[in-house]
Amino acid sequence: MQDVVEIYTDGACKGNPGKGGWGVVLSFRGTEKTLHGGEIMTTNNRMELTAVIRALEALKKPGCKVVLHSDSKYVLNGIEQWLAGWKQRGWKTSAKKPVLNQDLWQQLDILSQAHDIDWRWVKGHSGDVGNERADELANLGITEL
Repeated sequence: MQDVVEIYTDGACKGNPGKGGWGVVLSFRGTEKTLHGGEIMTTNNRMELTAVIRALEALKKPGCKVVLHSDSKYVLNGIEQWLAGWKQRGWKTSAKKPVLNQDLWQQLDILSQAHDIDWRWVKGHSGDVGNERADELANLGITEL
């Protein structure tokens, strides 16, 4: 059985747009690693995407089996439902408008293809330990700006 990397990601924003932060908790074989950061002027959706991107960038080898937890329906719907259509339409929405956050979606598209990812939605602020820790890290990213 292949080892699994368990990842929790979250983004936060004080004002939307405003100061934003992202947080990541990675667990593998009993070892945990946390990451966080922030941006002075951003949006919540950009921080949610950035968290996932930074998590996948932290993986040392291609082909990892990953269970990635996010409380962002925007991220999960985007990766599972919308991305293929956006690419087919030249990064336009079904309404023929430019895809918001295209730069981040393109990065995520490339990074996600390198791994076997099981995308899982988790309800935010509901007591899930991994999600709560990722949220704390995202808020720390804002505080440290």
